[in-house]
Amino acid sequence: MKINRTKALVSVTAALVLAAGATRFVSAQASGPTDVVFWGSWSGEGEQQILTMVNAFNASQNKIRVKYVVQQDAVTKFLTASAAGNAPDVMIWDRFETALYAPKNVLAPINSYLTRDKIDPKRFYSEALRELSVGNNIYGLPLTVDARAVFYNKKLLKAAGVQPPKTWAELRAAAIKLTKRDANGKLLVSGFALDDVGLFSMWLKQAGGSMLTPDGKKTAFNSPAGLQVLEFWDTLLNKDKVYETGFGRGEGNAQDPFVTGKIAMGYNGPWNINAYKKYGKELDFGIVPPPAGPTGARGAVMGGFGLALTQASKNKDAGWEFMKWWLNNSANALTWGKTSNNIPGNLIAVNNAYFQKDAFWKPITDTLKFATIRPAVAGYPPMEGQALIPNIQLFLEGKQDAKTTLQKAQIAGDRILEDNASN
Repeated sequence: MKINRTKALVSVTAALVLAAGATRFVSAQASGPTDVVFWGSWSGEGEQQILTMVNAFNASQNKIRVKYVVQQDAVTKFLTASAAGNAPDVMIWDRFETALYAPKNVLAPINSYLTRDKIDPKRFYSEALRELSVGNNIYGLPLTVDARAVFYNKKLLKAAGVQPPKTWAELRAAAIKLTKRDANGKLLVSGFALDDVGLFSMWLKQAGGSMLTPDGKKTAFNSPAGLQVLEFWDTLLNKDKVYETGFGRGEGNAQDPFVTGKIAMGYNGPWNINAYKKYGKELDFGIVPPPAGPTGARGAVMGGFGLALTQASKNKDAGWEFMKWWLNNSANALTWGKTSNNIPGNLIAVNNAYFQKDAFWKPITDTLKFATIRPAVAGYPPMEGQALIPNIQLFLEGKQDAKTTLQKAQIAGDRILEDNASN
């Protein structure tokens, strides 16, 4: 989880109670409040951030009582509980998995609630809502949104006489100048970290390519654009030698290679902003949106979580009131963003000066303007995880060439997509 601004937790509950007008429930029945069971895998500081919102909601009215329960391996436990008819009422939901699990009838559509309460979907990031949808059904509201951007060490870039890159060509030129090795060729400073094969889809967008065919039934990454991405990575790794696979891996907090100056630039997410501020006392860093590809194409991938109602819930109305209070109310969504150091899915909250006037948050919100979600197809998550990523990892390790990598990933990926296709 992200590092929290702990001071915000002290006074935020009182502020949230003032923003409680969204809920319909204002008085208790003689039978007592309705209990809402809320599951998520966020623990530690993340749990405290969640409890800040839960406690504020509970204090804002007296008809609903929400209880947050930390569940490790939450999705597996949720599926088992759903089958037994005793699932929680609300889940912190990885939006990426909606297309895979919503067709299994374990999540409850919220369309009727949106219509009844006249909630405008345009209040939220459209891509995040799309990721929470299957067909015409919407299965939740966006809790957080994120995207990768280039984090760079200002001191190292200034010393090398380079600017943050805006294109692939500038990225390569800067990475070469920033890389340092000793007399024996040992890598001391990496100009650009290439350590996350899961970002292939983002690079593919920048190259003008697509992960799947328009109908979502076949892979489309075994293409000139896909080959261009891997060839560019190969150039950076094996010709320019700006990075070595595994360099700095396993080091975190104060020993993180970006914090210690071993990595000059690399893709990272907003969850690390406060970590770098906390542990990098001498680190002066900046952030810029992802560089454009060779044809000028912009590409970024939106990720994040939502809150979802479960189909097995016996208290859907109460669960919805909790979700609506938290995520549709822009004041509460903004407080959530400040409390958790996340970008909320509520656009009104994101347009607040807290995000738009901040030198670290602004490049991320600028990136989110053109970021798109990964394909919302049932077979996409297993296709990426089981077919594409393992093959690209072999490529980065020098165990197979680019063409073979794409071909093998295509064959395995097409089979997985077919196996998971809705009947």
